[in-house]
Amino acid sequence: MPSPSDVQTESIIAITDAAADKINQIITEQANGETALRMRVVGGGCSGFQYQLALEDTPNADDNVFSSNGITMFIDPNSAMYLRGTEVDYINGLNESGFKITNPNAQSTCGCGQSFR
Repeated sequence: MPSPSDVQTESIIAITDAAADKINQIITEQANGETALRMRVVGGGCSGFQYQLALEDTPNADDNVFSSNGITMFIDPNSAMYLRGTEVDYINGLNESGFKITNPNAQSTCGCGQSFR
């Protein structure tokens, strides 16, 4: 895990209270020592790019390391350029449940909200 001095103070991604609560719950229940959220943009999905979320314990050498709402995040440089200004929320309702990603850089998104162009 990076030391506090390695974590950048200004995050390119905002984690809402609801998302932070859910991420902390997942870390407590399932993470096996993995204590940071990795967010990536990868090719694929119905709109061209898709989001990938995972838990990890160690950043890669070239990762940007941020903290938002108490959640440490690892973001590779290629993904960072697509994710600047993004908000990660968690919705738990009758019609929709899961992480909701709002990305101001996306020109269009698919119906499921998990891929974008």
